[in-house]
Amino acid sequence: MSANMAVLRFWRKNNPVALWKSYDIFQIQRTICVSAQKKFLLDEKKATAAAIAATNKKLNWNRALSEAEKIVGYPTSFLSLRWLLSDEIANIALHLRKLVGSNHPLLQTAKNIVFNGHNNIQAFGLIVLLISKAAGHLHVNHIEEDKSAGVLHSQRALAEITEMIRTSSLIHKGLVNINADSPLGAAEMDRMTFGNKIALLSGDYLLSNSCVELAGLRNQDVVFLISSAVADIAQAEFVARRDDQNFPIPSIPPEGDCTGYALKEWELLNIYGAGSLLAKSCQSTLKLAGHSMEIQQEGYKFGQHLSLAWQAYLDLALCVNKDETILHNLCAAPIMFHVEHDPSILVELEKGLKSVENVDYLKVLEIVTAGPGIELTKELVKEHSRRAMEVLNVFKENDARKALSNIISAIDVCHSNV
Repeated sequence: MSANMAVLRFWRKNNPVALWKSYDIFQIQRTICVSAQKKFLLDEKKATAAAIAATNKKLNWNRALSEAEKIVGYPTSFLSLRWLLSDEIANIALHLRKLVGSNHPLLQTAKNIVFNGHNNIQAFGLIVLLISKAAGHLHVNHIEEDKSAGVLHSQRALAEITEMIRTSSLIHKGLVNINADSPLGAAEMDRMTFGNKIALLSGDYLLSNSCVELAGLRNQDVVFLISSAVADIAQAEFVARRDDQNFPIPSIPPEGDCTGYALKEWELLNIYGAGSLLAKSCQSTLKLAGHSMEIQQEGYKFGQHLSLAWQAYLDLALCVNKDETILHNLCAAPIMFHVEHDPSILVELEKGLKSVENVDYLKVLEIVTAGPGIELTKELVKEHSRRAMEVLNVFKENDARKALSNIISAIDVCHSNV
């Protein structure tokens, strides 16, 4: 018998309690280790699944747009190439360099336009071209047709106009309201003032150019429709309450039964803000193609429902991902639905009446997540996606209609993965 075995037997005989306790401690430690390992593997699996879902979501949207761009002839980012390469825009780009290092929002707007165009600008022009091709054109001079894309030259010009108006609107939103009692230093104040001048002039330049091209279409009805869309964009800035920088804050619900208050205010804000432009552009392009008023109205409905479905998804993503930029959109659909459900959340939201930066957005989103707002917004995305899809049945089956259907489906897939 070895010396080790002899020592072990002696220790067991004289320390049974200590041995039993040691065994218990070992079992507890082993259980903790196994549980920790399982939790780690589960968390790793969840993180991998979330990353895959996020990648697939982005791929679905980008794939839908890329395939749609092939149908209309070339990437829609080239639609605006002509005015992007003009001397005036080149000068603006040089002046923008002077703002580097400042906190002026125009820099972020410029970044979004260049690197994130598929999500906010160029998709508008693409939708206009797709609806043009899906519907076709009637009794139109063939000289006016762009044979390669299957749309009219006037319809392509209208897509450019839509993009320019959308871009000018986003740039104008980058203006900063500088108060006389602002704590900014002299150097920062100069940069902010200079940034405001650039934002105002560049936005005005794009808007005036769009007006010139709009007049060139020589169609009074289309001019009226697009002009009224520009008026709607301005009207959107007066919907809901606003802080000092004009960021929206939910209005106080009416006393008594406030059913429908949230949806009404949200739709009003977003139809005026962007939905009207896309809807009236889709209606206008069908007007240029010689379609009846009934078909034009279907185009209007399609543009409106598609824009609202996309906006509802964007609002949903901001809330679920706890994105700090939600402070600039406190009238997002999930928050509006929660205000209708429980107006007590306004106590926190009203801290932003001076500046939305005073609102504890994480606290607001935690409250909203615990309420019905997230699920109601998912239903909102589904509803507008469904209604947009129904409108497509008016048009004959073709590749452009299929592309529009794929874009709607991509929005549905995106919101399902949130």
